[in-house]
Amino acid sequence: MRNVWQEPQPFGWEDHVRAALSEDVYSGDITSSAIPPGRLVNWYIEAQATGIVCGVGIVAYLFGQETECLVSDGAQVTPGTVVAKGSLEGNHALQVERTALNYLMMLSGVSTLTNSFVKTVEATGAKIVDTRKTVPLMRHLQKYAVRCGGGHNHRMGLYDAVMIKDNHIRAHGSITAAVEATRHKISHLYKIEIECDHPEQVAEAVNAGADVILLDNMLPAVMAEVIQEFHGKAVFEASGGVALSTVRAIAESGVNVISVGALTHSAPSLAFHLELNQG
Repeated sequence: MRNVWQEPQPFGWEDHVRAALSEDVYSGDITSSAIPPGRLVNWYIEAQATGIVCGVGIVAYLFGQETECLVSDGAQVTPGTVVAKGSLEGNHALQVERTALNYLMMLSGVSTLTNSFVKTVEATGAKIVDTRKTVPLMRHLQKYAVRCGGGHNHRMGLYDAVMIKDNHIRAHGSITAAVEATRHKISHLYKIEIECDHPEQVAEAVNAGADVILLDNMLPAVMAEVIQEFHGKAVFEASGGVALSTVRAIAESGVNVISVGALTHSAPSLAFHLELNQG
């Protein structure tokens, strides 16, 4: 079986999938248990919409070694595209069907929405990144789906990057105090990102030594002025209410990065279905 994943694979996905299947099957599949053991069926999963597929490796894991994957994660599919097929005992195929489709549809939805944002900002130089606004316990999988859609990952959690937000600033008393205290606490390998709600905060953040400045809910024209003034002194990220209708204008302001919470908290599922025939 070919490797259909984009590397690196999301951490802990096997345990997550086993838990999801256990949630559905629990003490046993009452309906499928009536299918005689050993009765083989030929099954296939096909797309019902146009988008970017993600989750084919999970399908192969659930349906077993005889699975033939016809596309890899990150490929474009259209209605009727068969993504995987195989032969399996009917009771097992129908037992894992919904779990496989749930992952495939949700993750493909994230990849598809991400790809729409990526295409919208083409040739601007801006990167589309995700946020921590993920489904609980689905973060690694959803952020993997963002990568499959052509996007990039922001920090994975609170443990792998520094982001000083407005409430952190209030807790410290000022941007300068927040940066000084944080810099004293962290390793020299970490960069510091600071959220700025107003243009006047940017100067303080730059002077305090911020590496990345998040321009939160600023108009594109305002961001363009700020970036022009402090060009080359920090990496600039735009965030806050970013939509497909506004992301191009934001990108054209000159920002380096645009973070979009909607990629993981509001992506509609991409439709797939499973069909089978008796083997």
